[in-house]
Formats: sequence, structure tokens, C-alpha cells
Amino acid sequence: MVPSGPLVQKQAAPEPGPDAERKPWRCLVFYLCFYGFMAQLRPGESFITPYLLGPDKNFTLEQVTNEITPVLSYCYLLVLVPVFLLTDYLRYKPVLVLQGLSYVAVWLLLLLGTSVRHMQCMELFYSVTMAARIAYSSYVFSLVRPARYQRMAGYSRAAVLLGVFTSSVLGQLLVTLGRVSFSTLNYASLGLLIFSLVLALFLKRPRRSLFFNRDAPGRSGASPSELDRMNPDAPRGAALLGAWRDWTLVRMLRELGDSLRQPQLRLWSLWWVFNSAAYYLIVYYAHILWNVVHTTTVYNGAADAASTLLGAITSFSAGFVKIRWALWAKLVIASVTAVQAGLVFLMYSTNSIWLCYVAFVLFRGAYQFLVPIATFQIASSLSKELCALVFGVNTFLATVLKTIITLIVSDKRGLGLPVHSQFLIYFGYFLVLFVIYLLGAMLVIVQHVQEARRAPPEPGSPAEKAMPMLSTHSSGLSGLQPTAPPQTSPEQHPQPEAKA
Repeated sequence: MVPSGPLVQKQAAPEPGPDAERKPWRCLVFYLCFYGFMAQLRPGESFITPYLLGPDKNFTLEQVTNEITPVLSYCYLLVLVPVFLLTDYLRYKPVLVLQGLSYVAVWLLLLLGTSVRHMQCMELFYSVTMAARIAYSSYVFSLVRPARYQRMAGYSRAAVLLGVFTSSVLGQLLVTLGRVSFSTLNYASLGLLIFSLVLALFLKRPRRSLFFNRDAPGRSGASPSELDRMNPDAPRGAALLGAWRDWTLVRMLRELGDSLRQPQLRLWSLWWVFNSAAYYLIVYYAHILWNVVHTTTVYNGAADAASTLLGAITSFSAGFVKIRWALWAKLVIASVTAVQAGLVFLMYSTNSIWLCYVAFVLFRGAYQFLVPIATFQIASSLSKELCALVFGVNTFLATVLKTIITLIVSDKRGLGLPVHSQFLIYFGYFLVLFVIYLLGAMLVIVQHVQEARRAPPEPGSPAEKAMPMLSTHSSGLSGLQPTAPPQTSPEQHPQPEAKA
């Protein structure tokens, strides 16, 4: 007897077993991580500043500091939001291809450009590559099941860090041991970037994304809204209003406003905004500072490699820190900020290139230590979509702040300060942040101590156990006390006040 209809379909399409699922999973992980590794192989990147200041391009220090580098912050602010929205709307892969094309344009302008305007265009394309980095991290989560998010994120992040480390070490070895010129190093970077662009063309394009390409309510099995169930004959205007309220971005913006009431979310988001802005300014201008401190000793690649390795170690170790973050978070942030302020001051005041390198490596390691902690504290109470929106808003606000500081401090239309004076400004910036966080930490600790004193003893505590014992002794001793005399009027014998 032949089974009918749904039973035939059910038997004809059995669920894939673990072995059938493991092969595409492994291939997908391998190819994506290989692309992430190859996209970071730019051995000439650590030596762009000495290349621009050297005989190959012969730009002046003032041109690089006050005319070329500030353009990066301005352009990044302009392209951040459009690239963020296009990443989700176009489903990641086209933006990764755009990132590869922008990298190729950067190195073509770097090799063939001859004017300040050409270098400013180079910074424009480099800002596109920075904004498109979100496509790689978001692309990872659109291809796998939620159960594999953590493992996939670890693999992809490790591939990126390994690529940055390998690129920096390779560049330093070619310069120091191979005596390769900066120009040749940039040609090698261009060839590697073209290869990574070809790899991006063969990436799988996902069907869904977080915001614009979600499953329709009917296909995903979602139930109709409460308004539709209560009033199915509602007019079209009310239906449109309900659809607007249920639109993903609008709904998440409302949820974001409610989430900002959480103290830990506010604290770590503010840290992300204020610390990230100054961190990236230090990273942008550190290479220029190194060229001022010492023009002949060039170990930029080694410093970048060491800072990447230390950042990976501190990020990993941060996962093992188990404390009461609601109580100690501000004190931890204040301590790390104080270390950052001291390291920035050391970079400002020292004349030793080696101390400058060490301070830079430790500075990046201190920042990378708090990044995973902030990520977890922000993401622990939010959905995946809302978490992406929070990080996007934090990054945008940090970019706005960074652009304002650049316009005032670095740009020739503002103060146009030399690089040493800029680092003094950044030292004061971190010092102010340290004082604010320290005062906040002291206030939190004082409030905690006061609440602990006012709180009743917990059940099972020594004080709580002592209460019934005292009550028993008191009842036993009451029989030994003399009988109270007969009561008289208050006028004859006034009673003393009861002791507290």
C-alpha cells in the first residue's frame, strides 16, 4: 500500500545526518578564514609613513600630519553609515568586493600618486576599507546556525589576527634582513590584495541579513500582531501605522531607548565612544611620531606585530576575569585608563624610539583587554539585532568625536599642532577620563558600603543564627528576675525612657 501526500514527502526528504552536515561546514569555515587571512596580508602598511616622508614621495612632515592624515577621519565619518546600511541591504558579499577594490585603489594611488590631493584620495578609499570591515564580521553570522556563532566568531577573529601578525612580521623581515625598499614592499602588497579580491568574488552570498533581508512573517511562522487579532477589520491607515511600528529598525530604535536605562550598558557604551576615539587617533599618528623621534631606525612592522600579539593575549585573558562588574567596572576602567594616560605621556616625552615602541605596544594591549569585556557587557542583555545596532551607534558616535578632535587639533584649518603637541593633548584627554571614572568608582563603592550596613542580616548568617539563641537565654533568665512591683500612677513614679 502506497502512502499518500504528506507522508510521501516526509519519507522522500530525510534530514541530513551529522556526516552530511560536517563537510559543508568545514569547507565554509576554511574558505572564509583563508580569505580573512589573505585580506590582511599588506606588508607595506606598517611603512606607509616613512614611505611618504622618504625620497620616494618626498612629502613634508607638516603635509602628512596636518593635510593628509586628517582626511581619513573626515571620510570615515561620511562613509560609515552608508556602508553599514549597504552591507545589510546587499547581503555582505558586494561590500566585501567593494572593500577589495578599495584596497587596490589605495595602493595604486600610493604607488602612482604624486600630490597631496592624490594622497587625500588614497585616505578616502582607505576609509571605505575601514567601514567595510563590518561586512566580514557580520557575514560570518549569516551563514551558520546560532549554535555555531561562538565557534565561527573565534575562527574568523583568529584568522584576521594571524593575518595582521604575519603581514607585520613579513614586512619587517623584508625591510631589515632582505633590504627591500618601501616601494617594492608596496608592489608586493598590491599583488596580495589583488589575490584577496579574487577570493572575495567566490564567497557565498547569504540569503538573509539582520535588517533588510529578513524572513517575511508568513514564511517564518510568526503570528499576526495583537492589533490585527483584536480588530481584523481595521482601516488601512491603522494597518500601515502598525506595519511602521513593527518595522525592524524602528522597533529596535524603541528597544534601544529602553535598554539605555541599564547602567552597565550606558557605562560600557560611553567607554566605547570616548576611549575608541582617542585610541584610533593614537594609532593613526604613532607612526608619524616614530619618524620624528628617530628617522633611521625603522622597526614599525615589529611594533605592529608585537602589539597585535599582545592584543590577542590580553583579549583572550580578559575572558577569565570573574568579578562583580556592577561594583568594580568603573574602577577597572579607571585603572586601565590611568595606564593608557601614562603610556601616552611616555610616548610624548621620550627621545628613545625603543621606549616609544614599547609604550605603543602596551597601549594597544591595554585597550584590547577591555574590548571583549565591553562587548560581553553590552551584548549579554541584548538580542543579536539590537546588539549590532548598539555597536553601530557607538562606533558612529566615536567617529564623530574623533572627527571633532581631528578638526580642532590636527587639521591645518584648526590648531594644526605638530605631532608631539598632539600627544600632549591626548595625554590630558586620558587624564580627564581617568579622574571621571575614578570619582565614579569611589561613589559606587561608598554607596555599596552604605547599603551593606543598612541591609538586614541574611538568613543563615552568624548574626541571624545568634538571634534565636539570645531570645532563648532571655526567656530563661526572666524567671530569675524579681517580681515586678505593683503598678502605680505615672505621677507618682515616672517611667524612664526605653533604651534603643
